[in-house]
Amino acid sequence: MSVNIDERSLQILKLLQVNASISVDELAEQVNLSRNACWRRVKVLEDAGVITKRVAILDPDSLGLGLMVYALIRDSEHSPEWAEKLRAVVEDTPEIVSAHRMSGDLDYVLRMRVKSVADYDRIYKKLIQQITFSSISASFVMENIKETTALPIQ
Repeated sequence: MSVNIDERSLQILKLLQVNASISVDELAEQVNLSRNACWRRVKVLEDAGVITKRVAILDPDSLGLGLMVYALIRDSEHSPEWAEKLRAVVEDTPEIVSAHRMSGDLDYVLRMRVKSVADYDRIYKKLIQQITFSSISASFVMENIKETTALPIQ
């Protein structure tokens, strides 16, 4: 479904990216629309797949998951079967919070949230038991300079 995203819809999206729990009344007031007109716009954006979900963003440190790890992977074979097996392993590993197939020298990058280096090592051992890699290396995040879920919409 195609949707026209005008200036008001962009304002709605910007506000919802910052606070998805904002009330429709507050949202409508901030974008200068009636409550019903604002609600209809949000519904259209959801139905069109522009808004894919609304979630609570949790603080990983307060949950004991303060270590972010990037696992850099080169696969052992370039086959649909290998890629599907990796996909299944990734889906079955909750500590992997994002996974990306890459262009260039690396084949995949996995981002993980773990308790410690020892916790990462446990996951690493589980991964290499389930799937064969040409190489896998990890980089541990020392400092988060910027992390956001907000897209740079104009």
